[in-house]
Amino acid sequence: MLPIQIDESTTRGDVVEFGGGRLARAPGEATVADAMVQRPKLLPSTATVLDVRDFFRDDHVHAALVVDGDRLLAVVEPDDLESDDLESDDLEAGEDGPARTMGTLLGRTVAPYADLWTIWRWMTSHGRRRMAVIEDGHCVGLLCLKRSGRGFCSDAGVRARALTR
Repeated sequence: MLPIQIDESTTRGDVVEFGGGRLARAPGEATVADAMVQRPKLLPSTATVLDVRDFFRDDHVHAALVVDGDRLLAVVEPDDLESDDLESDDLEAGEDGPARTMGTLLGRTVAPYADLWTIWRWMTSHGRRRMAVIEDGHCVGLLCLKRSGRGFCSDAGVRARALTR
């Protein structure tokens, strides 16, 4: 995954926006649950690699959440589909292979009660734009860092963007 480029002038003052206009200026002011998209797009456990490739045709999609019911099985990112480290079974399965084998949960999930400020700082320093929000293994949302790195997408913003397509 390519690191996100964050203009230093956009982060001056160390303020992060969430919830469609609320601001956090320090740790302890908000949780991940306050900023997450509560109805992320999900792919079923039967999704194939081809389904994920189609999913990524939308330039706003940076992570595919593969679920069985509401249990998160994998978070697949575009680079996962291009990896040279794929196991031979994955290569043999090709485009019809199961998407859930292409991703991971390691480093791609966060709890809803985690401190938003801390997670924002971690995401920006590690070039991470999306993190699945899970509680007891169940997908409860998606934390979506805006391209600017200054804040998080909201449910209202996601709905509005969908209507303009």
